[in-house]
Amino acid sequence: MRNHQNCMATHLTPAMYAKLCHRRTPNGYSLDQAIQTGVDNPGHPFIKTVGCVAGDEESYEVFADLFDPVIKERHNGYDPCTMTHTTDLDASKIRSGQFDERYVLSSRVRTGRSIRGLSLPPACTRAERREVERVVVDALNGLKGDLAGQYYSLTTMTEKEQQQLIDDHFLFDKPVSPLLTCAGMARDWPDARGIWHNHDKTFLIWINEEDHTRVISMEKGGNMKRVFERFCQGLAEVERLIKERGWEFMWNKRLGYILTCPSNLGTGLRAGVHVTLPHLSKDPRFNQILANLRLQKRGTGGVDSATTGTTFDISNLDRLGRSEVQLVQSVIDGVNYLIECEKRLERGQNITIPTPIVHFK
Repeated sequence: MRNHQNCMATHLTPAMYAKLCHRRTPNGYSLDQAIQTGVDNPGHPFIKTVGCVAGDEESYEVFADLFDPVIKERHNGYDPCTMTHTTDLDASKIRSGQFDERYVLSSRVRTGRSIRGLSLPPACTRAERREVERVVVDALNGLKGDLAGQYYSLTTMTEKEQQQLIDDHFLFDKPVSPLLTCAGMARDWPDARGIWHNHDKTFLIWINEEDHTRVISMEKGGNMKRVFERFCQGLAEVERLIKERGWEFMWNKRLGYILTCPSNLGTGLRAGVHVTLPHLSKDPRFNQILANLRLQKRGTGGVDSATTGTTFDISNLDRLGRSEVQLVQSVIDGVNYLIECEKRLERGQNITIPTPIVHFK
């Protein structure tokens, strides 16, 4: 794997492999299974992927010799051996959460949650996957008020329901990316997969896609504070209902919330906006400004979509070592800075590159 471009290949040595290859988690997950996606997918010289996934909560402990340096590289220097992660879902701390809607078209916050005691999607049995669905849907049926909604199973939904979910851009498809299929996440498709959303279509949960659950709060326009308030309220209610039924989410102070891919550990949070920046996007300083603000840009079609035109999906680059409140605030401050740059360029004025944000020293 000398020519592979992923974090796993960078850190896995022959000696480390020899040390870890015979170990198994209590659920029987092996190092070979954890690294299969990185072995099969060499990566790209300009896009360094992670190259390994967890099959259960214990993977991060049993194979810590590999996962810890991968996490440190992927999370901007966060050292899971010496650092602890803070969770903060108090939306009242957010400042200036209303964007200028001449520029921001929509706002969104998402994360993932895993059910403790059940294997993650790369390794779960069919019975475990169905248990995740049962536990989560049972809890979601207890949501009240603005959060009340309905579950749509991919195996039983009608054609009309399917088309409505497609029209709403809610439906997720069978994984086709080799990064996911080589990790075992498409097995038994579409068994025990589904989508739940509230009646207002502003709070959405995917079940058994890449993680046990993906939780999304979103709406048109630029009110990020309201989106985050709904996100925090919804997560608190779902966690309460899960605990009432004798279950809990995977979390520890070293890694925060545990998810399938090491890149999503900690908060698992991606706060993003679709923002139109016709002048700034043509400025040669745009990418450096984003890098210094710890923001990333994507196409508006999702994770692997190219950026075309002048409307971008701008979101936080970090997940681990900073709280949910800190990350959402950094997106609000950063996007407001981008909008101010756009306004200055409209007026023919100069812009400056901000000082880089430094997290870990």
